[in-house]
Amino acid sequence: MLNILSFLVGLVALVLAIPAFVPLLGWMNWGVLLIAVLGFGLGALSSRNGGRNFNLIVILVCIVRLFLGGGFI
Repeated sequence: MLNILSFLVGLVALVLAIPAFVPLLGWMNWGVLLIAVLGFGLGALSSRNGGRNFNLIVILVCIVRLFLGGGFI
């Protein structure tokens, strides 16, 4: 059950991350990153790895976007 919840939280984070790729909206990635970390925590409590791994991918995408944008842009 926690794996499904973790996957759903990761899906919400991914949907919110899509508009954050627009220039000047990179600051949204900070909020998306927090949501994905919450999903990662839920996935870590689960006995399965799918939700945790999905959130890890979302976290990595947000971190790369923040790195390329200098943190805010």
